[in-house]
Amino acid sequence: MTNGATSQLRSRSWFGDQGKNGFIARHHLRTLGFGDGAFDGRPIVGVSNTYSELTPCNSHLRQIAEAVKRGVLQAGGIPLEFPSMSLGEPFMRPTSMLYRNLAAMEIEEQIRANPLDSVVLLTGCDKTTPAAIMGATSANIPTIIMTGGPMLNGKFRGSNVGSGTDVWKMAEDVRAGRATKSDELELERGLNRSAGHCMTMGTASTMACLAEALGLTLPETATLPAVDSRRLALAEAAGRRAVEIAGSDLTPLRILTRSAFENAALVNAAIGGSTNAILHLLAIAGRASVDFTLEDFDRIGLEVPLLVDLKPSGRFLMEEFSDAGGMPALMSNLKGVIEGDLITVTGETISANYSNARVWNNEVIRSIDHPVMPAGSGTVVVRGTLAPDGAVMKISAAAPELLSHEGRAVVFDSIDEYMSVVDDLDLDVAPDDILVVRNVGPIGYPGMPEVGNLPIPARLLRQGVTDMVRISDARMSGTAFGACILHVSPEAAVGGPLAFVRTGDRIQLDAHQRVLNLLVEDSELAERMEGWTQEITGTERGWTGLYRRHVTQAHLGADLDFLVGSTESSKTRKAF
Repeated sequence: MTNGATSQLRSRSWFGDQGKNGFIARHHLRTLGFGDGAFDGRPIVGVSNTYSELTPCNSHLRQIAEAVKRGVLQAGGIPLEFPSMSLGEPFMRPTSMLYRNLAAMEIEEQIRANPLDSVVLLTGCDKTTPAAIMGATSANIPTIIMTGGPMLNGKFRGSNVGSGTDVWKMAEDVRAGRATKSDELELERGLNRSAGHCMTMGTASTMACLAEALGLTLPETATLPAVDSRRLALAEAAGRRAVEIAGSDLTPLRILTRSAFENAALVNAAIGGSTNAILHLLAIAGRASVDFTLEDFDRIGLEVPLLVDLKPSGRFLMEEFSDAGGMPALMSNLKGVIEGDLITVTGETISANYSNARVWNNEVIRSIDHPVMPAGSGTVVVRGTLAPDGAVMKISAAAPELLSHEGRAVVFDSIDEYMSVVDDLDLDVAPDDILVVRNVGPIGYPGMPEVGNLPIPARLLRQGVTDMVRISDARMSGTAFGACILHVSPEAAVGGPLAFVRTGDRIQLDAHQRVLNLLVEDSELAERMEGWTQEITGTERGWTGLYRRHVTQAHLGADLDFLVGSTESSKTRKAF
């Protein structure tokens, strides 16, 4: 027995009960082959597994789970594995984002309802990590996040290629006639060479890095490749640590302070993180009752330059990031910038965790005085008459000449409408125009799909156009690139100004000044708004109906309104 706080273990109210209820709990656990020693007050560690063959990124988590369970047993605990909803980007329709909150709610309730003293949550693909953190924050028992790691570098004709980023490039080259379908098939065969999530700095890699920056993982968890044996050793260590913190007050709500979110925002700027990270961090902050807003992201983003040279904003991939020292090396380079005195799941502070870290390749991980791009080059928040509650833009992924731009709006009411004409060589569109697609927000689609990086019209591709300003209330993949204005809030489906833009209107973008304006007279706009009624298409039953009735807008994290916040009692309660 390694934990002296037996009386504080939640599981004792199940297995320590000497009456009928205790008998029922114990004898059912014996079904798994446990003997008397399992009931002597050992910590029960839940191992939440998002393994699924429908989520290829997480297909190796069975092996990770076994390593975690070994660690739990080594430390004298009892591991109990349970499945959690797996959210995979490749297959889920209409979008995995529709189900992030459902997965978070499921994880929260599973933790609360069962005899668990601590949990290790296995994640990987984009939405599994934020969902796990959201659920664990609301349940608030000692938690360690164990991400599955990035896949190995893709290979194509002697070069490294990255998931997502090089897919989008190849797809546009095929449409423009610069590459063939045979070229595309060759890329397809060599792109995903192992288990693991995207090896570019997409949403999965970003959220893994931010989970580590928040202090919810063991050091180096974010960057070790999925198939690296050191990840199994790290998973084993996570299992041992979960036993050590079982029954303690080292819970998510203790770790997730405002300063922790500020650190995460700083790291997001330094890694050139996905725009999706803003939605997820806002939702996590909401669960923790931490006042953290879009403005905080924008302000903090001005403080740190881009330090990690990774696709889609740079040259390298996660394998090189790991070899260069990974997150420990980056955190070491950010010493003096981030708050180092914050507690983490190790029981040590951020500073202590990374005190001995070194950078092994200063081209991949740069110093503050030798950045990839200057401060303010990451994700910025723009506002104005077209986005009163804000929208986001990833400057590092956009053509510089488009960061200050005024153009004619070419408007589409749905992504289907746009895709039906994108390859029409007679489409009335010019390089200086601004593409607008609406009704792809949280409520309108529903679920806010990753369609904001609209493909360039074929007519313009053949003219050599590679980027243009694109505006929507949707998201885009963290692996994507382009001058895309995303997460416009309020969305068109709730009557935001985006609903009233017409083809031919002028739109002004100035990313440096954080401005996004619809250049239409107030009186004209008011006339367009008069008599507007909300029209929602699609099902209103089941989860989708519940989601649409309760999801918040993008600038608030797109969580369900009844799941936001933690009461004082939830910070101290024992969840029986």
